[in-house]
Amino acid sequence: MTRLHLHLLSDSTGETLENVAKAGLAQFEGVEAIKHFWPMVRSEGHLDRVLVEIAQKPGLIIYTLVNSSVRRRLEARCAALGLSAVSALDPVIEALSHLLGQATIGRPGRQHVLDEAYFARVEAIHYTIAHDDGVAPEDWEDADIVLAGVSRSSKTPTSIYLANRGYRVANIPLVVESPPPPNLFTLRRPLVVGLTTSPERLVQIRRNRLLSLNEMTETAYVDQDRVARELAFARRMFSDNGWPVIDVTRRSIEETAAAIINLANEREDRAAETVAP
Repeated sequence: MTRLHLHLLSDSTGETLENVAKAGLAQFEGVEAIKHFWPMVRSEGHLDRVLVEIAQKPGLIIYTLVNSSVRRRLEARCAALGLSAVSALDPVIEALSHLLGQATIGRPGRQHVLDEAYFARVEAIHYTIAHDDGVAPEDWEDADIVLAGVSRSSKTPTSIYLANRGYRVANIPLVVESPPPPNLFTLRRPLVVGLTTSPERLVQIRRNRLLSLNEMTETAYVDQDRVARELAFARRMFSDNGWPVIDVTRRSIEETAAAIINLANEREDRAAETVAP
């Protein structure tokens, strides 16, 4: 069995790359592909952060990038790191451009249409909105992913981003004074992921939230010691239940979602290995 890290790097959702990777891998036997998704990479700064993580798990990079400066930086950095990278759509686009006598529009994500996958995403978005902030815990078993964390730890925006990728997501706030519903600890189907951050960053985010609502900013909600205790409480819960944890302190929503998707894929791969003859 040959093991391969496959990095799918896109300036859009990455669905095109996922389909290309599946089609390509179907032509080979005895290959265990560990897929890493890096969606919405549209700046050189974001690319540099992604490449740091890719360098730790080197493998083949398949990409779709419209921005020429980001493409050039990717190609230069890959050459310097000795990594293989291939553009998934270039041969097709170049052939079409030659045949049609037209230049490409160069707009990220323009290839998506109203297909079955689109309607699946719509359903996932509906589910995710209906199960935001701890709502309807009786339906959590139907989720693909459940996110847990203290208030303002990026649960909702991450959930919506994942829903746009077709994942049904529920999220639950962890409050010291109010234990979560018991069924959170008995879920079997969903991947439960804990989100955490630094106390300093969380205080800043909460304070900005209060300012935007024209509310008092000197409350227990933004007290540094109290916030630290909240985060410690959440970390103990993550540890006690064996849930994977992602620190969102220095991650964008896209980077957090990509890390969660990687966890989901790794879980799926382990499940497949368990049932394999």
